[in-house]
Amino acid sequence: MESRVLKTLEFDKIREIVAGYCTSSAGRTMIEKLVPVSDFEEVVRLLEEMDEGLAILRIRGNVPMGGISDVRPHAKRAQMGGMLSAFELMEIANTIRASRILRQFIEAIETDEEIEIPHFTAKKEAIPVLTGLEHEINACIDDNGHVVDSASGALRSIRQSLRMQEGRVREKLESYTRGKNAAKMLSDSIVTIRNDRYVIPVKAEYRSHYGGVIHDMSSSGQTLFIEPDAVVQANNEIRRLKMQEQEEIEKILLELSAKVQEIAHELFVLVAVLSEIDIILAKAKFGKAQKCTKPEVNDQGYIRLTKARHPLLPIDEAVANTIEFGKDITTIVITGPNTGGKTVTLKTVGLCTLMAQAGLPIPALDGSEVAVFESVYADIGDEQSIEQSLSTFSSHMVNIVDILQKYDDRSLLIFDELGSGTDPQEGAALAISILDEVHGRGARVMATTHYPELKAYGYNRPGVANASVEFNIDTLSPTYRLLIGVPGRSNAFEISKRLGLQERIIDRAKGFTGTDRGEVDSMIASLETSRVQSEKDAEETHEILLETEQLKRELEAKIADYDAMKEQLETKAKDKAKKIVEDARREAEAVISDLRAMRLNVGADVKEHELIEARKRLEGAAPTEAKKKVVKAKAAPRPLQVGDEVKVLSYGQKGTLIEKVSDQEWVVQIGILKMKLEQSGLEYVKPEKEKQPVISASVRGRDSYVKLELDLRGERYEDAILRTEKYLDDALLSNYHQVSIIHGKGTGALRKGIQQYLKNHSRVKSFRFGEAGEGGHGVTVVELK
Repeated sequence: MESRVLKTLEFDKIREIVAGYCTSSAGRTMIEKLVPVSDFEEVVRLLEEMDEGLAILRIRGNVPMGGISDVRPHAKRAQMGGMLSAFELMEIANTIRASRILRQFIEAIETDEEIEIPHFTAKKEAIPVLTGLEHEINACIDDNGHVVDSASGALRSIRQSLRMQEGRVREKLESYTRGKNAAKMLSDSIVTIRNDRYVIPVKAEYRSHYGGVIHDMSSSGQTLFIEPDAVVQANNEIRRLKMQEQEEIEKILLELSAKVQEIAHELFVLVAVLSEIDIILAKAKFGKAQKCTKPEVNDQGYIRLTKARHPLLPIDEAVANTIEFGKDITTIVITGPNTGGKTVTLKTVGLCTLMAQAGLPIPALDGSEVAVFESVYADIGDEQSIEQSLSTFSSHMVNIVDILQKYDDRSLLIFDELGSGTDPQEGAALAISILDEVHGRGARVMATTHYPELKAYGYNRPGVANASVEFNIDTLSPTYRLLIGVPGRSNAFEISKRLGLQERIIDRAKGFTGTDRGEVDSMIASLETSRVQSEKDAEETHEILLETEQLKRELEAKIADYDAMKEQLETKAKDKAKKIVEDARREAEAVISDLRAMRLNVGADVKEHELIEARKRLEGAAPTEAKKKVVKAKAAPRPLQVGDEVKVLSYGQKGTLIEKVSDQEWVVQIGILKMKLEQSGLEYVKPEKEKQPVISASVRGRDSYVKLELDLRGERYEDAILRTEKYLDDALLSNYHQVSIIHGKGTGALRKGIQQYLKNHSRVKSFRFGEAGEGGHGVTVVELK
């Protein structure tokens, strides 16, 4: 690309902004040389690298690039055998350290599956590993660029001697400042340094008292800085040690410089790679700050910029326009009055093209697309600030002639005010002829003009479209919105009328323009009105479509959540039911095992077929995974009571009511299994012989039947204590001296609670665990008073 075109389209200003985002001087230097490229594959690579940088900034927020210096001059001097300073060596070590931190940062991102960064991975692999040199320099030079004592044994020894000698000199001179005559003979009681030698400030009239060498005097001449004879030799020793120190430091620096010389080429590569990464991240930071996006690119000359704005205008002030051409339409002619924004539109298209071909994001919405051109040419001049004369026309024509000699069908041509600066009729004719020439050779062209003769140019030539910049008659100002397909009009009569020009003058002027001109302006006005209305309708339709799509997505999400929740609840209910049955089955197996043990050990009269029947009844009590139909119980002939036999409809089994929990809930015993069930799922079963009425515990007599054992397995703690209290009262009324409480083994919580209650019961004489034949630790045998 020609440098004149880059300046005309203000690409140089974009480079200055991007350079401000670089963190290294080498990166800024390279950005200042950044130019668009015309190779399609390279443009694709540059944009992909920049897009990876945007992704990294979006995920990680920032990239560690601090501490990078352009150490190539240092490496070059080391190659030539020169000695590097401690500060220069420190810069080399810091740059190597920065590359190591950056490499680790990229490796950490590579393990993150959220983004892929193949281009950054390739850059990382190209970074030379120079950690050894970094450690050697850091072992000799600190962060302030000073050679440390531990750089060599000789340097440590020299500096120790130097500090001791300086201490002696200061001690000797401080004895003078503390002497009895110090207040009279010294200007100040301090020890200072002049010409790298320790001295004391002596009043001029007492100079002979101390003797020695005068190194300096005050501006008034009243104070002399004297090195007394007593410390001259000590100061000489300090000077000698400092010279030795400097010689040893130079020796260390030469050794380190020689090591830099060995890897100078790797340092050149290191700085180049770090600078490339710095440039990529600077482009990404620019795109993030300016709200730019990565465009798609093609080599077919097609441009589609969606809501594009000029990148040098403030974001909140720039008017965004959608511009599309390059396929069926290859030439756009923008007509209309001056100061309407035509030139800004041309620069926006040209600048976005140059930015994309330089690997920069463009100020347009996602989905925008630009073409990669072999060359971009522009002839743009501010007509409002240039005196209209033959020289102006000549300067424009010289530029246009040069463009016509260089362009081809893979060029983008931008003409501002084509044919201006000369006679209107001749200028319009030249503009039409030039447009015919460049359009006929297949170039992509955007041109502006205020000649009325070009308003019909796009209507009788295929591949050409008219356009204009919208003007608001009510506010007498342009809106800067581009209207493709509608030619511009001057609006001179409307503006003059609103500004107060008499209507008779305006009417006379309209008569001079002719009927055809008036009809054309009326047609353009009608087109503008229709265009504005259609765009308004399109925006409203688009908003309704977006709202509908959003509602659809929300509804689909809610349906998906409902289905997931439903499935989760069904699965949870099934798992809970299975767990209840499994727990009951295990408990039953334990009971059956205990019964068998009792039969074997103590000869209990329990039949095997009774055990098998109990197990079958238990298995039949398992709930099915899904109940197709809810069966309601028939109305009972009387209210249900404790001891009634009922049919459990959900399981198809018979059971006995043990306890009423609430008005609508009962504890039912099915075989050896106890369950809490709703009364609506229970059906009263009339016994073959009417049972005796149930007698409550409060009125039970001495002859009432009370079992010798109480089974509390499966009970909650509070319910178990209540049942134990009631059972002991019944047992005492029945004159039992010994009873058994079956609480099971389990976690032991129920057993501990029962035995704690027994300790505090006034009628309990003692209690113990059951013997092997009595149930072991699952039973507590209680002896009553």
